[in-house]
Amino acid sequence: MSHPSAAAPPPDRDLEALERLADARRRLLEQVGRRIVGQREVLDGIVTALLSGGHALLVGVPGLAKTLMVSSVAEALALKFSRIQFTPDLMPSDITGTEIIEEDPGTGHRGFRFVHGPVFANIVLADEVNRTPPKTQAALLQAMQEHEVTVAGVTYPLQEPFFVLATQNPIEQEGTYPLPEAQLDRFMFELHVEYPSRADEESIVERTTGDLAPALEPVLSRDELLGLQRLVRRIPAPRVVVERAVLLARMTRPADEAAPAAVRQYVSWGAGPRASQYMVLGAKARAAMDGRPMADLEDVDAVALAVLRHRVVVNFDAEAAGKRAEAIVAEVMAAAGRRR
Repeated sequence: MSHPSAAAPPPDRDLEALERLADARRRLLEQVGRRIVGQREVLDGIVTALLSGGHALLVGVPGLAKTLMVSSVAEALALKFSRIQFTPDLMPSDITGTEIIEEDPGTGHRGFRFVHGPVFANIVLADEVNRTPPKTQAALLQAMQEHEVTVAGVTYPLQEPFFVLATQNPIEQEGTYPLPEAQLDRFMFELHVEYPSRADEESIVERTTGDLAPALEPVLSRDELLGLQRLVRRIPAPRVVVERAVLLARMTRPADEAAPAAVRQYVSWGAGPRASQYMVLGAKARAAMDGRPMADLEDVDAVALAVLRHRVVVNFDAEAAGKRAEAIVAEVMAAAGRRR
């Protein structure tokens, strides 16, 4: 009888596919690196989300190439890409599409025809997603969760793979509409785009003030990416990995017996089961990206902060004490580490 924490090793064909996946990741980062200097951690987070079939929210101040990062990844993957600039006057139909009356010039017959909106793409960049009202933000909810859009009572499937990569500016709050927790929960990761190092910034200035605009070569086709997503799903997750992910999620809930003191004092609502699922999927994707046949605890810890920080809702005491969700998640991870 096998140990309860053991997981069956993948077949040989999957081991060969893992080598191809690790090589594809290397080539993808190499291509994107022709335009983007540094930001390796953020790019790894985007690739992890893509391989896991999840969406990502990129948070950073203006001018850090968030938009260029997303469009470059889409170009290197040879996927259909669309960008939606979110503004206060954006309407749901501007995202999903709308029906128009069309007349047949031969018969004079009039009928409705659905015109697809920009959400009908493989990678959708929702630029400054918090600048549009909740009604329009909600237009993305069905697409992000069910990968389909319903307009005028008719449901239209979205082509797989489908990802929403949204950007958000953390410093400008005037004229913005904070994303509701229900929509935040649909993002697998919240990735923070930080200022570049001095050396990276000098390299950025040198590259972008010249006359050369590097072209990118596609690394993966749509079908190849779908195959790699299925491969990631087949990566074994030992019992201890699942237990670790569930423990971390439960420790963010103030009513749970495993919650540390900081969570009980400063958190109103913690992460739900979707967080546990995403931590395990992210751990599998990270293992696959390294060419490893099985996820481990370090993989869970590597994705935990990006999965949890936007799912922890702090209370007034936390705001008064200057306690941010990110710091509380760090305390949760430290407490979980002591329980090994």
